[in-house]
Amino acid sequence: MVNPLELAIEERPIRVTTGATLEGDLGLPKKARGIVLFAHGSGSSRFSSRNRYVARLLNVANLATVLVDLLTADGEAIDVRTAHLRFNIGLLAERVVAATDWVIRYPATQHLPLGYFGASTGAAAALVAAAKRPKLCALSCPEAGAPIWRVRRWPTFKRRRSLSSAETTSRSYS
Repeated sequence: MVNPLELAIEERPIRVTTGATLEGDLGLPKKARGIVLFAHGSGSSRFSSRNRYVARLLNVANLATVLVDLLTADGEAIDVRTAHLRFNIGLLAERVVAATDWVIRYPATQHLPLGYFGASTGAAAALVAAAKRPKLCALSCPEAGAPIWRVRRWPTFKRRRSLSSAETTSRSYS
């Protein structure tokens, strides 16, 4: 059995910019063979002990992870009072798409097959994001359900292509 303490997993904070700056954490095993982007459910964050535990298990399995807060600190403060942002699937999906774009542009992760892991409203946002980036997302897995395979069994499919800058500026994803 592999001792998780002996694994070479680089952990670093990240920032995703999409009209707002989203804070997140990247867990990158030395021999990563794929990457899982977490889409947190209503009221959750990258600091959730359950999300961090699942991310660590994925890291041990040589899968990189991105845990990003889909709401900013200001958004969280508003949402505590109104509870309307956590249910705004369109907003959350836009932010999952922005995190996806960050993953495919970041040199250490751009070559990795991508999957989403979501719960509650995060699962809905992940499905919308997968539909907006169908050639980039290999699978979307709601927390309580079975994986929704989009290409072939992940992560054994061929490398996905990256978007060119011309494609991202000239093509509408709405």
